[in-house]
Amino acid sequence: MQSYFIARDHLPCGLYSVLNSFKSSVDNASLFRLPILKIPMKFPALMLAFVVGLTLVASAAPQHFLYVAEPGIRNYVQHGGHGVLVYDIDHDYHFVKRIPTGSIDEKGVPVNVKGICANAATGLLYVSTIRHLMCIDLHTDKLLWTKTDPRGFDRMSISNDGGIIYQPTFEKDEWYLIDGASGDTLKTIGPNPGAHNTVISRDGKTVYLAGLKSNGLAVCDTGSQTITRKLGPFSGSVRPFTIDGSNSYLYANVNGLLGFEIADLKTGKVVKQIKVTGVPDGQPLRHGCPSHGIALTPDETELWITDGFNGLVHVFDMTTSEPLKKTTIKVGECPGWITFSLDGKTAWPSSGEVIDIATKRTLTTLKDEQGQPVMSEKMVEVVFDGDDVIATGDQFARGARATPLVTYP
Repeated sequence: MQSYFIARDHLPCGLYSVLNSFKSSVDNASLFRLPILKIPMKFPALMLAFVVGLTLVASAAPQHFLYVAEPGIRNYVQHGGHGVLVYDIDHDYHFVKRIPTGSIDEKGVPVNVKGICANAATGLLYVSTIRHLMCIDLHTDKLLWTKTDPRGFDRMSISNDGGIIYQPTFEKDEWYLIDGASGDTLKTIGPNPGAHNTVISRDGKTVYLAGLKSNGLAVCDTGSQTITRKLGPFSGSVRPFTIDGSNSYLYANVNGLLGFEIADLKTGKVVKQIKVTGVPDGQPLRHGCPSHGIALTPDETELWITDGFNGLVHVFDMTTSEPLKKTTIKVGECPGWITFSLDGKTAWPSSGEVIDIATKRTLTTLKDEQGQPVMSEKMVEVVFDGDDVIATGDQFARGARATPLVTYP
């Protein structure tokens, strides 16, 4: 009997998960442990019917995947190589495939990935590096275009309809408004010295722009695409930050602080500073600030921050007007980012752990196709229903409540 082979890394993510449920069809072994899927068929037409039938079944349950861009910690390829690694969230984070990307320097070395975002409406994934912005079709895994700019690119956000990418230059002073379909630059806004992090509000009406060399944030109105006001001052330069779902409060890491500060988005003023106590304070391996990573759970009951020097994640109870540290989680080397799953059940620190938010226990760790540990500060969840992209996460782990849980005096 003739056998036909379908390469695992060429399957659409939706169909891939469905095929895994038919373990008995693949020599009674999990598809994830096979480099290829072997389907013994007498006739090619039967194989085609088999695949088409499974495709129809694929829409029965949404499938959740984690897309991890590498090198996602500086240009350190030892933490995951080069490309976008895809993990099946629904099947214990088994490695699915590696999507090839570009952005290589003159010596043939992959350059630092700076940001990642995706949009369900367009089915597109974007990866920024210090030299390039790349657009990938989530349905085909094809690299559609690469944009190059001498000022480079940093960590971006995308409009709710996927039409505009709010793309900071690499630590320069401006942000580009880039057409999500073509990659064309539509407008330049700024300045805010040291353009770095960019967060769009849940309602899509406001974008917050933070520069490495500024102790304030610029606020961009997406209707007029102009900067309308500034937030701050914070006690130091603003580093990673996130916002709540009602556009009421912003939570930021700042230089020199193991902890975070809270700004009232209505008044623009910083209303509270929270310091972590009871642990040694020192210089972390990367980023130059004690806390470089902050995430608000979707229900906004907890705020998680990183502690690079001690290799910890500190979890705060946010249900009262005075945030209180409730626990600390030990993670790997110098965590520099935290992202949450769409359902609010799982945390993904950049050190590679998969942590259950309810119990604070590490469930597993990310590994590549060779079984080697993976670390990255650039990852995003993508949900498929069959071959359709129906939801995407956000690298900045924003809150999702329509009204704030508390108010800060």
